[in-house]
Amino acid sequence: MVAAENYAAENYVVRNAHIVPVTAEAFDGSLVVTEGRIAALGPDVVVPDGHQIIDAEGGWLLPGLIDAHVHLGVHEEGEGWAGADFNESTDPVTAAARALDAVNPLEIGFDDALANGVTTVNVNPGSANPIGGLTVALKTFGAVVDDMVLRSPSGLKAALGENPKRVYGEQKQTPGTRMGVALILRRAFTQARHWAATPQKERSADLVSEALSQVLNREIPWRQHCHRADDIATAIRIADEFGYELVLDHGTEAYKLADRIAARGIPVLCGPLMVSRSKVEVRDRTARGPGLLSRAGVKVSIITDHPVVPIDFLITQAALAVREGMDPQAALRAVTINPAEVLGVADRVGSLEPGKDADLVLWSADPLDARNRVLRTWVSGTQVYTFDPSSGLGEAASRW
Repeated sequence: MVAAENYAAENYVVRNAHIVPVTAEAFDGSLVVTEGRIAALGPDVVVPDGHQIIDAEGGWLLPGLIDAHVHLGVHEEGEGWAGADFNESTDPVTAAARALDAVNPLEIGFDDALANGVTTVNVNPGSANPIGGLTVALKTFGAVVDDMVLRSPSGLKAALGENPKRVYGEQKQTPGTRMGVALILRRAFTQARHWAATPQKERSADLVSEALSQVLNREIPWRQHCHRADDIATAIRIADEFGYELVLDHGTEAYKLADRIAARGIPVLCGPLMVSRSKVEVRDRTARGPGLLSRAGVKVSIITDHPVVPIDFLITQAALAVREGMDPQAALRAVTINPAEVLGVADRVGSLEPGKDADLVLWSADPLDARNRVLRTWVSGTQVYTFDPSSGLGEAASRW
């Protein structure tokens, strides 16, 4: 294993590959990486001097996958309470809390991500609170979380529906109903508006209002956890009242309001798809949802909500959506360029284009066929995962 700090991004050419740029037509050819970025790609690329040759042997080369809604590193698998740092469920409004401060980049889930082609994630606080906190977009390789950041904050997480009303209803405090959850949101935004309108030298220190002001100023999106159609309608109603950029997380019943959502240009992060109907608000979940939304003109991303569905299965969920009617190209966009655009990082990741980060994944063949697998993963040009077909074993690069 190679220590990350000693493994400089190499200059190389991946040739003899079936290249799927996502935002352009696929072709057979080569891709050039120079100093960690994509320098060129095409059917007849000239190999620059000093570049190593990597023979893809006909494998499929795609951009790294992106999961725009995970709790990776803040809800560690198998760690119980010791690794549960995603819900600060002691106050309904924790808008200033940062998921960044709780991410453990050495959690095993990050290696699972690399082994399955996921190179970018958006780590969210949980959904216990009506307003949970600030999200962060990260690369999935690194030893110190600050070195992995693509955008911070990348949004502000909020929740409607069963989770916050259950958590605080059990504590006999507001919110104990859906009315109460909506009240909490309106009250917090109204206070933030008043704070922002106060002359700066007269303002009190208020981290919550400061965070909410970033949403009101449309600097970051409002990431609204909601499943049921009526909760989605409430999310749209409140967004209209305060004028912020809305992103619907989960959107289990979003397909029931597809035309309304499409008309407003609201993106939906669909998932998790491979779960039981564990509560009332997800009883109408269906893997047909992403396809129905996509055909209606909604910008769809597919998410795992890791560890609800382990991050290993992001591409499996995309394949499931294809089986249930989603166009294959739309499904690939739903785990690459669409989430990159929602996270505000599409200038760096999400597709294979000159100038973008060399976040690459070499697959044995079509990744939407579950029989195929990741052979190599690169993050910012550095090879961070390799699968050895002869032994049947894969190895991630050391993070140290």
